[in-house]
Amino acid sequence: MSQYSRNAHNANSGLVVGIEPIRDYPGHPLAGIELQRKWETLAYEAGGSTYEAPAQTVRDFLAGQASSALGEVTPSYKPGVQPSDLTRCLPDFVIEALREAIPVFGRQIRDYDHPDVLLTGIESRTSSPVRITRGSDFQSINTAHLYPAGEGAGYAGGILSAAVDGIKVAEAVALSILGSNLIPGSHPHSD
Repeated sequence: MSQYSRNAHNANSGLVVGIEPIRDYPGHPLAGIELQRKWETLAYEAGGSTYEAPAQTVRDFLAGQASSALGEVTPSYKPGVQPSDLTRCLPDFVIEALREAIPVFGRQIRDYDHPDVLLTGIESRTSSPVRITRGSDFQSINTAHLYPAGEGAGYAGGILSAAVDGIKVAEAVALSILGSNLIPGSHPHSD
């Protein structure tokens, strides 16, 4: 998260690992919420059950060992961090994906994988854990004229993707209202 004035001493970024409902949390419609609750509870415990976040250096995370101390990177998370083992609060497929991705990013962005960089976690949401199913016309398959869109409906994971999804849904709404009048060449008076 960026501080309001964006003048913190650290650069912050997030690493997102994709999950699939059928593969990673099958079951009932609220299984995604249960998945989040499980891993967030484990993160709370890994942080010492004090609302400090669990943190681990990249060196220790890649080596598969818990961090007992922090390196030269000063954490910016408030209320603080607790050196820990993030593998205690992440599913195996996430750990595997992160261990593969961090060195790749490090080859592309100088010091991204510096041994003292802190991984602070977890943030278990980039989108809603519940998706309102919609058809190819972007309308809810259960409720006509309802157009689920963006993060809250489970179709985006951030500001940009929510904006793009909003544009697609707006176009679908316009098409449903104006029908064929929006299709080039379909208007009787078009050239």
